[in-house]
Amino acid sequence: MILFKYISKNLLLPFIFSLFTLMSVFMLQFLMKIADKLVGKGLSFVVISKLIIYSLSWMFVLAVPMAVLVATLMAFGSMAQNNEVAIMKASGVSLYKMMIPPMLGAILIAGLLVQFNNYVYPEANHALRVLTQDISNQKPTLSLVPGVFSREIPRYYLLAREIDPHTNKMKNLTIYDHSDPKNLNVVTAKRGEIYFSSDRKKLILNLFDGEIHTTNTYDFKPYRKLNFKNHRIAMDADQFSLRESALGVRRGDRELGAPAILKLADSVEVLYNLEIKRATKRIESDFINDTTKTARLEKRKRNLRVSYYRVEDKIRASKNVLAPILRRVENYKKRINSYWVEIHKKYSIPFACIVFVLIGAPLGTMTRKGGFGVAAGISLGFFLVYWAFLIGGEKLSDRGLLSPFWGTWSANVVLGILGIILVRKSARERVELNLDFVKKIIPKRWRSYSEEN
Repeated sequence: MILFKYISKNLLLPFIFSLFTLMSVFMLQFLMKIADKLVGKGLSFVVISKLIIYSLSWMFVLAVPMAVLVATLMAFGSMAQNNEVAIMKASGVSLYKMMIPPMLGAILIAGLLVQFNNYVYPEANHALRVLTQDISNQKPTLSLVPGVFSREIPRYYLLAREIDPHTNKMKNLTIYDHSDPKNLNVVTAKRGEIYFSSDRKKLILNLFDGEIHTTNTYDFKPYRKLNFKNHRIAMDADQFSLRESALGVRRGDRELGAPAILKLADSVEVLYNLEIKRATKRIESDFINDTTKTARLEKRKRNLRVSYYRVEDKIRASKNVLAPILRRVENYKKRINSYWVEIHKKYSIPFACIVFVLIGAPLGTMTRKGGFGVAAGISLGFFLVYWAFLIGGEKLSDRGLLSPFWGTWSANVVLGILGIILVRKSARERVELNLDFVKKIIPKRWRSYSEEN
């Protein structure tokens, strides 16, 4: 029991430290990504703080399994470096017994992370979506950059040389209107404002004191110029950033827990089966019955061309009827696969905590290095492999090329088998990984500098 407490103590502090460090790295990356979109746009400190807090959920989901791997590597690497692992083995304590505390901790963390994925993470995603929609509704100019053409709106290129983020008013505008393929309209205005329509499906651009230049795109003749005092352009807002996240809109699969997603998958599967039955019934009625009728006609009639033409026309008509049914079947199948991918991800990512303990414990005893740098480097390599498997499997599953189960669990299976092999090998004999080859890569002057410091 004292030994288990000692190992648990060695694991707790590295886990907290690595989790805090990884969350800080993710936060810094997130801030660098959105800084130009939020800073100087007239958003209050409270709104920006809410955006950051709601975004912490996905960072936490990614950071926890990696923190488990880093903590396990640091703890067992430190104990191996201090010859504590050798002393425990000499005292009759095997590596399997040493792994009991981190394994129990990983199971506990995985269980808590499953609850987080099903209840906290979906609510945070939904709150983030609602908040971004509210910001977009109040400030449609949030995605516009002064002096830069915006292509957020389909068939329109919008340039505003001056933008007031507080009032959504703009000055010195130039708009290239490609809504009509036959004509090109270039609209200029001294000032204007932009806002959503009441149903939020259109983006209204209200312009003042400007000109409309119209030319034919084929021969650029005739050319027309029209001056206006006030002109309004209604643009499609479907592709405008952050436009579909208002309250009352049905939640996406990442905004629901596993039980709710499972109900959606079952309901879509019912529609999928109905379309399959409809397509099967149509095929049977059009081809099987017509084949028997055609055979009878062939016996009765000597002119085979007439019967062949009738069958050909029937096949062509049936293809036109079956085409939309098959498209619906394909769409339903993709939706079912995407739902099951999200369900499996809510359990496969937490299970990675257990897999990483199987990898971290033997690797820590082999490397005999307990520093954060070595542990973070090894962890990053394994985590890149893990996410490459997960992202690739998710894409293949969404396309129907791989089952959702194997698409999300293949990383755990591969790394889990590797971890079991490493544990057995490390428990049976003393294995040490030599990382001194890194010194050959680092220049001599940097090595001497690091040794002096």
